[in-house]
Amino acid sequence: MGRSIYVVTHPEATHHVDGVVGGWHDSDLTAQGRRDAEAIAEALGRQLGGRNIEVFSSDLLRARRTADAIATTLNTVPFLDPRLREKSYGVAEGRQQSWLDERFIPPPAVGDRMSHDEGIPGAETKAAFAERIYVAMAEMLSRPVEHIVIVTHGFAMTYVITAWLEMPWSHAGYASFAARPGGITTLVEDDFFHNRQVVTLADTSHLIQLLG
Repeated sequence: MGRSIYVVTHPEATHHVDGVVGGWHDSDLTAQGRRDAEAIAEALGRQLGGRNIEVFSSDLLRARRTADAIATTLNTVPFLDPRLREKSYGVAEGRQQSWLDERFIPPPAVGDRMSHDEGIPGAETKAAFAERIYVAMAEMLSRPVEHIVIVTHGFAMTYVITAWLEMPWSHAGYASFAARPGGITTLVEDDFFHNRQVVTLADTSHLIQLLG
């Protein structure tokens, strides 16, 4: 197998259970989220232990805690990169999700979906969001390392994948890959044809399920 990337979406965070908008709101992992972060670390440790690997992460707390657990297991230190943050929702961040839902203007079915103004002051367009992730991805993929772990967020995962597949961000207006908290998406480039694959998408089979 050639180069591989493991894209981790952070597990359960407080904004999930509180029903508030995430984005750049700096929520923490819940107790369940911290247990799941350890389960993610153990799963990646079994697969990647002893290999040449680097860990990159969004600098937001919920991602950073997840990356710290993974990096500790892999005996490395994570690189924190704000370009791997979730999409910014401007003044909606930290407010109830219902507040955003009442004001959000969805993108058109046909037309420029990437530069569409969603009607929320201070929010990023999808174009600005995707472009920063693409720049970060280009830098990470230029590193002389065989395996990379990227800890990011649910929506951000879509543009990590489209960047990996070399889809221009300007053509990614309809792209959407379903993420799950604590999921691991595996991206592989073979070392003969150099084709790039999405091998697993948001796999959560490693997560600890509490009984009772």
